[in-house]
Amino acid sequence: MASAQDTFTLKNGVTMPCIGFGTYDTSDEDACRVVLDAIEVGYRLIDTAAIYKNEAGIGKAIATSGVSREELFITSKVWNTHRGYDKTMESFEASLERLGLTYIDLFLIHWPANEKQFGADAEQINADTWRALEDLYQADRVRAIGLSNFKPHHIEGLMKHAKIEPMVNQIEYYPGRMQAETLEYSLEQGMVVEAWSPLGRGKTLTNESIAAIGARYGKSNAQVCLRWLIQQGMLPLPKSGNIERMAQNLDVFDFELTPGEMEIITQQENPTGRFWDADEIDF
Repeated sequence: MASAQDTFTLKNGVTMPCIGFGTYDTSDEDACRVVLDAIEVGYRLIDTAAIYKNEAGIGKAIATSGVSREELFITSKVWNTHRGYDKTMESFEASLERLGLTYIDLFLIHWPANEKQFGADAEQINADTWRALEDLYQADRVRAIGLSNFKPHHIEGLMKHAKIEPMVNQIEYYPGRMQAETLEYSLEQGMVVEAWSPLGRGKTLTNESIAAIGARYGKSNAQVCLRWLIQQGMLPLPKSGNIERMAQNLDVFDFELTPGEMEIITQQENPTGRFWDADEIDF
């Protein structure tokens, strides 16, 4: 990737921007302003979800941005309370209405149903949810479909039932919180892998080792972390409420980290002290 305008090509030929804008923990009333700023500085991929409760605000930003709908790539996700075929369909329609759109570019299953919560039924629940996404895709309601937080064994279980292969897997990934096995497996399956919380909920921004690397290039901690992700073949989804930092987070294509620097970043401890494991969640 040489610039923020470069794209990934999904299995079905649809292209998506190589870096996007995340909106988790952005209120509905703030979402319009924040997303308008993000679009102004150059973001074209906007990531949201039903559970974020900000789709209406994002829809207002899309409608008033002055950028054509075709230039934007909008992602949303079905939440855990709406797994299964019928509820997924309901969730999609509600998201579409809140966003004020006629189609969504990418629709994801937010979390896999796991054995901890659903026992032997988990695989079938995921399959039923996926079948809804397949039908939405085949009806041209969405341009692409994928997963979020799915580990390799969840994907393998899903593929026993799938007619259409997942095109994307969005996972938590930042220095100190790597999911190398899931990244490698997803890439091997031809999926684009997105990194949510790419800055470790902001905790990487004070890391001294990362700062020392950034100083060599005149880059911030955030820019170094995003570059580290890009060089692993990932699509990062940074977020910020500050328009200057939004612009900085796009300015990550004019330098390249050395293998040694990549390894230093990889070896950092988890700055958040926790992570969500898809096999252990109970929400």
